[in-house]
Amino acid sequence: MKMKNKKAEQIEAKRRHKEFLKSKRREEPDLQRSEPYLTEKPTFLIVCEGKNTEPSYFSKFRLSSATIKTVGEGFNTVTLVERAFIISQEKSYDQVWCVFDKDDFPPEDFNTAIQMAESGGMHVAYSNQAFEYWIILHFNDHQGGGMHRNTYHGILNGLLRRFNVGYDGLGSKIITEELFEVMDGIDEQTNLERKILAIRRARRNCEHFDGSNPANEESSSTVFKIVEELIRYL
Repeated sequence: MKMKNKKAEQIEAKRRHKEFLKSKRREEPDLQRSEPYLTEKPTFLIVCEGKNTEPSYFSKFRLSSATIKTVGEGFNTVTLVERAFIISQEKSYDQVWCVFDKDDFPPEDFNTAIQMAESGGMHVAYSNQAFEYWIILHFNDHQGGGMHRNTYHGILNGLLRRFNVGYDGLGSKIITEELFEVMDGIDEQTNLERKILAIRRARRNCEHFDGSNPANEESSSTVFKIVEELIRYL
């Protein structure tokens, strides 16, 4: 009788041991590696009318989760849009932007360029009259209305004087690291980033117009649209 009990105990002990091993295997982490994969960063192609100001500005954005290719073509309006389309075909880009100014170009050329770009699936960041107006909005709450581009240089450097930086609008037309840092800084009165203030001011000024005739919408800049996109990837 005792032999039968002992054998039954051994069988029960083996069963419990098997159950213990099974439970341990269920608790162990799965060490099998998942298949590796690469996530490519979104890419921006920014084709600029100017060879200096705009490329030097956009190249200073340090994006952590996107990449920028900036091209300064030296062409204007319709020709710039045509060049942007050609460049955009050389490689796949997530967003293609054309950046150009109204300056003194014929209204029909300016408006046509905007329409061409948008109908071709590209975005437009234009300024009427010039890109420097966008810079001014970082420091001055200009309400739109006439401001001739010939006055931009003096107005901008007057606003920058207290920061001990300047903008050589009559020479190199480069956005230096020092100027970009000031533009990227905090406004003392509002405690907001200056680029956020510029975005708000530029959007408000554009909302004064219906967008049907951009060539007549002075002073305005839609550069805020591309900057809003870029800062999503900082």
